[in-house]
Amino acid sequence: MEIDIRSFTPDMTDAVGQLIIKIQRDEFELPLTLDDQPDLDDIPGVYQKNNGNFWVAHTRDGKVIGTLALVDLGNGHGALMKMFVASMFRGSRIGIGNRLLETLVTHARNNGFSDVCLGTTSVMPRAHAFYEKNDFQEIDIDDLPEGFPVMKVDTKFYRLDLTS
Repeated sequence: MEIDIRSFTPDMTDAVGQLIIKIQRDEFELPLTLDDQPDLDDIPGVYQKNNGNFWVAHTRDGKVIGTLALVDLGNGHGALMKMFVASMFRGSRIGIGNRLLETLVTHARNNGFSDVCLGTTSVMPRAHAFYEKNDFQEIDIDDLPEGFPVMKVDTKFYRLDLTS
């Protein structure tokens, strides 16, 4: 299957929001709406500043099937945010999550990040396994870098060391 990963452009706003909300509400029963996530109305202003970025995975016909963002927190620290892959495109067979993560890690290394941290919810054990398989280490909330954007549903935190 041919999948393209590109940096976000404003014409993708609605499709990105629909994908993220569908996964949050329908699959994980998280009580979130677009109003709870004003960052999705200003992706360039929130994610695509300094050395941060927001990537979108598309099928050949342009359907948005995945997202991933990197927030530049300064001092070499990054925050991995908004990693979502449509359910029918998950798993190692297709590898969308791996491709999105590889895109982020390559970008972070090329732009001098020393680490990338993330927060997730306890109701996503497959996500935990994915991050752990990709060398993220679980950390305590107190070990997050200054300015890390903790979301109200975050209960588990991870860090990837990019210096080794």
